[in-house]
Amino acid sequence: MILAAGLGTRLKPLTDTVPKALIPIQGKPLLEHLIRRLAAAGFREIVVNVHHLAGQIIDFLKAHDNFGLDIRISDERACLLDTGGGIKHAASYLNDGEPFLVHNVDILSDIDLRALYKAHCQSHAMATLLVSDRPASRRLLFDKEQRLCGWQNRQSGEVKSPYADFQAGAYTGYAFGGIHVLSPEALDCMETWSDRFSIIDFYLNVCPEHEVQAWPVKAGRLLDVGKPETLAEAEGFPGLI
Repeated sequence: MILAAGLGTRLKPLTDTVPKALIPIQGKPLLEHLIRRLAAAGFREIVVNVHHLAGQIIDFLKAHDNFGLDIRISDERACLLDTGGGIKHAASYLNDGEPFLVHNVDILSDIDLRALYKAHCQSHAMATLLVSDRPASRRLLFDKEQRLCGWQNRQSGEVKSPYADFQAGAYTGYAFGGIHVLSPEALDCMETWSDRFSIIDFYLNVCPEHEVQAWPVKAGRLLDVGKPETLAEAEGFPGLI
């Protein structure tokens, strides 16, 4: 699943007239770069959620004949559902009994997505999160077994955890990479949740009963293109398909 429904507020005024998914990088929209990467990694069935300027994304995919893939649209034009709610809304497309990968549209990387997916399938985790030790004010906190236990905003000092005796300093912090793999049981857990919610809030809520594990990046590049200061950097990003 490609999360492409966001408003792209950090990229205004560019996103006043063009959805973030169609912002060009090296002459091609972000969405096209990601679709081609997913296809190269062996993914043939893709769900794209849409909200802001949704018609442009739908028309773009039609004009390119879905790049030869089976691409479904999860329509959120009536209400933007956030990262977790967007996944829940697309459950009818995703719940075929197999794990599925979720990828933010504004993330560029040359990381081996097949290796991430394989690592998840070989584990007993409900979700496997691609993370890295890059500078970030907000970090997910994991124990020695790489299981999610909390979240911290290092600038504000805010900490979230389902554990009453949680001490942030006792855990390893990683920045979330906007790429994760979920098992079907995650969709079952989401059934009791409201229509709109953050996937990070969901993970923090369920992690005591369901394993949410880290997959720290050991090699490769990852760039968040959702902010103006990284657009220029993205133009020099190597290896885009």
